[in-house]
Amino acid sequence: MIHIEHKSPVEYLVSAERVDAHGGIADCKSAKIALDTDLAGRADAFNPAELFLAAIAACMLKGIERVTPMLKFQLRSVTVRLTGRRQDAPPKMIGVEYELWVETEEPDRRLDLLHRNVRNFGTIFNTVLAACPLEGTIHRGLPPWRRDASRSADLPEAR
Repeated sequence: MIHIEHKSPVEYLVSAERVDAHGGIADCKSAKIALDTDLAGRADAFNPAELFLAAIAACMLKGIERVTPMLKFQLRSVTVRLTGRRQDAPPKMIGVEYELWVETEEPDRRLDLLHRNVRNFGTIFNTVLAACPLEGTIHRGLPPWRRDASRSADLPEAR
């Protein structure tokens, strides 16, 4: 009989505290994140839906950091932009779309391999995928919003 050893599940611990009617603070390790709990919204903190999207983005970026050394994949930058759709009744996220931009000289087949790894081996990605549609595309180069920002930084009036 073959004995297969199963690893214990990894556990994560985050605590959050209400600061006032406008927000809270989440703590993990030595990091803190401002939470937008204001019914009118806040520009300086993540609301729960934005935190959800940020968790997916962080998972995708961490997956890329994990897999690039194994694949010997060379890149200069990675940017991901996510859009989530929420319904009101009952309140829930009903879909997430993403654009993944990788600045690299790797051939298309390797870029596709990177994308498959991101889609298949991310804990948060797989958890969300089981709950709602999560679809996206991978692109080569800088995203348009970063290209536009770098061009405007080069203009004399921006200095």
